[in-house]
Amino acid sequence: MNFSKLQIADQLIQISSDEAFNELARKIFALQRDQVSPFSEFLSRINWQEGDDFPFVPIELFKHYRFNRFDYESAVFKSSGTTLGQRSNHFVHDLDLYSTLSASHFESLYGSLEEWVLLAYLPSYVENGDSSLVYMANDFISRSKNRSSSFIESPDDLHNRLNALRNYNQKTLLIGVSYALLDFAELFEFEFPNLVVMETGGMKGRKVELTRTELHRALKAGFKQSDIHSEYGMTELLSQAYSINQEAFVPPRWMRAFCVDISDPFHRLPAGRRGLLAFIDLANVHSCSFIQTRDIGIINDSGHFTVEGRLDNSDIRGCNLLYT
Repeated sequence: MNFSKLQIADQLIQISSDEAFNELARKIFALQRDQVSPFSEFLSRINWQEGDDFPFVPIELFKHYRFNRFDYESAVFKSSGTTLGQRSNHFVHDLDLYSTLSASHFESLYGSLEEWVLLAYLPSYVENGDSSLVYMANDFISRSKNRSSSFIESPDDLHNRLNALRNYNQKTLLIGVSYALLDFAELFEFEFPNLVVMETGGMKGRKVELTRTELHRALKAGFKQSDIHSEYGMTELLSQAYSINQEAFVPPRWMRAFCVDISDPFHRLPAGRRGLLAFIDLANVHSCSFIQTRDIGIINDSGHFTVEGRLDNSDIRGCNLLYT
């Protein structure tokens, strides 16, 4: 694989089979094993051997170690975190690669961004700063080429924008953090058939945690004629997956989803079995592509996945069992 900036995105976008994906995954694994020090040490500590399945790095290690093939980066994305918890850091070498791949997968499902008005309602992410989601939303807004596309600052601002766009019957995407969308849905009942509401998760301790079904039911009460979709992403992954009307999340062609046993994260589970979600994200070519999350879910036969919740005490993570 040629890892020049101009060719990585094209090679990932053009992946057309499991064989092609696996070949690139093997090359990227070898590259990161040799050039990403925390990954090399992780492999040593778990006594990984040639011929074993690719192991997945626990996501919490991004809080403590610098995963990057290089000594410099274009940006550092930070997790939303809390005032009491340490934030994860993703040292991003190539922002253009992130932008290109994010737009490519979105457009493969939704069509050209130029056709959409995009409204981003992400108050806590904007306040915390250094958010990959804010960066992606800003990039999507610039690609939409519509002057109405923008970040939203308040429920009243959102209400006024939606009213104006509804009058023009304009196809609109509202991407928002869950608690802020719920606050809006409790204040207003809004009928806008050409609106897609895309929740990104994230109650951030501000409301009682809801299942995705409960969340979508509550949003549908406020956005009566709109479709409710979901985006799955995280600081440590440079790729996103999308769920349309509560269907399973669809990952991009350069990412594969897996489930591993909760009590044995080195044991992969077959399709249909519930476990911890793990990903091979080849967009992370410059950091670490093999990541185990603390989200509980199920993979179906198509490689799409559902998310059912988060493992209790997810900030404890059991790091000491894997990396001491």
